[in-house]
Amino acid sequence: MTTQATETRNARQPALSSAAPLTPLRRIARIAGVSYLLMFALAIVANFLVLEGLVVEGDPLATTANIADSPGLMRTGILAFLLIVLLDVTLAWALQVVFRSVSRDWSIVMAWFRLGYSVILGVALVFLVQALASATTAGASTDAQAMQTMQSIEAFQTTWLLGLSLFGVHLVLLGALVARSDFAPRVLGYILAFAGVAYVGDTVAHLALPDYSAVSGLFLALVAVPSMVGEGWLGIWLLTTRRLPAE
Repeated sequence: MTTQATETRNARQPALSSAAPLTPLRRIARIAGVSYLLMFALAIVANFLVLEGLVVEGDPLATTANIADSPGLMRTGILAFLLIVLLDVTLAWALQVVFRSVSRDWSIVMAWFRLGYSVILGVALVFLVQALASATTAGASTDAQAMQTMQSIEAFQTTWLLGLSLFGVHLVLLGALVARSDFAPRVLGYILAFAGVAYVGDTVAHLALPDYSAVSGLFLALVAVPSMVGEGWLGIWLLTTRRLPAE
């Protein structure tokens, strides 16, 4: 009787262990999901704690003084942005692998647009490094120092803004792939595509409108809400889904 029970347990163990195998594609999906969560955390540090905490719009002297008083915080923000660039490259690869069964060609184009955005963001970081150096340089004229610091920060913001247009196209293509797939939520694809259109529209509005500040609140909502919902949902889905195409 004991021998029979032991054999029964042993027979069941392989079935239990193979119930939800972590296939290579699922591992890549998990990598993408973790990358998304890490990027959200790093973006909070880089954007809200560092840039919004140190940069005073329209006040170069106050901005320079803030950076000079907290150079470590500025370096933390630069490092956070650098890690975001590296995670973006990882995501470009992982998302292409996950969705290449939908369309190999369009998944490659989608990944290239994200890589292009990553390159531009990496170049933009040079201006933040210049702003840090300018704000912490001893012996420079206060007004000239402040103006140079502010110009570097504005150059970073403008370069990043242009890069976000590529990111928007990436989201549109990613949304189309998600919506066309038979394994991901179709509504999620629509949200991602809408967010991508909003990113592109925001960049065009910055460049085309003489008074962007009059509509900045509207565009902030159009970009932030679908982007946070869509990318947050996508990150959670990548971490938890068991519905992936056969390898």
